[in-house]
Amino acid sequence: MREIQGTDVVEAVAAMCMKGNTELPQDVRAKLEQAMAAEESPSAREVLRQLLENADLAHETKLPLCQDCGLAVLFVEVGDDCRIVGGNLRELINEGVRKGYADGYLRKSACDPLTRANTGDGTPAVIHFDMVPGDKLKIAYMAKGGGAENMSRVTMLAPAQGWEGIKKFVIERVAEAGPNPCPPTIIGIGIGGTFEHAAKIAKRSLLRKLDDVHPDPKIAAMEKELEEALNALGIGPMGLGGKTTVLGVKITMEPCHLASLPLAVNVQCHSQRHEEVEL
Repeated sequence: MREIQGTDVVEAVAAMCMKGNTELPQDVRAKLEQAMAAEESPSAREVLRQLLENADLAHETKLPLCQDCGLAVLFVEVGDDCRIVGGNLRELINEGVRKGYADGYLRKSACDPLTRANTGDGTPAVIHFDMVPGDKLKIAYMAKGGGAENMSRVTMLAPAQGWEGIKKFVIERVAEAGPNPCPPTIIGIGIGGTFEHAAKIAKRSLLRKLDDVHPDPKIAAMEKELEEALNALGIGPMGLGGKTTVLGVKITMEPCHLASLPLAVNVQCHSQRHEEVEL
């Protein structure tokens, strides 16, 4: 069995927190550039130009892309033929988040839900574990800002509502959200599973690259149909109108109970901050 040092986990997570908050992923930047070239509205083009300028400044100065450095969300795939040495994996990941948010001077946003007392160090992170074959440890980090997260929803549709019901709910959700999640947004959709699993797979969908195409042609067509419908809403960058309300729609679909049709919509702002590492 392969051994992975706990100190390597801490350093890798800390590095992801700092890089993820200061470097806009290339696929997101490319989509923003494409959107600016396609926009006809002067105000929409100007907003997109400013978003790209902001990304350049963050890269040059190593200051965060957004003042909301997000709650740390991590998706962890643990190979069944590897062993973590030197600590508990959950505690090591939280130590990495703590170090990354401190060393990177990132805003700590974790707090008690009722007293609102800040935990002071960005932890505890929200961590999702999966066991997978192999001897590797794969960790994906996402900085989930509050503005976009607050616009997300989970619902339980009747099975008979099908695809038409799903489309209606997603379009209404994005329309109601309007400018609040800082569009253009990326929409992660989870269809199936259970109430809580739909929310998890919706968020995991946001880890996909914006320029990828779903390997299932039916789901790829659903993503394209929704993206076109959402951009037709005309909300535009920062809600000022235009052709670019969303940069992409990513769907994950899994089997569910015969009597249920779980649906989750997870909204992510234009500052799509995420990083991955494999140890």
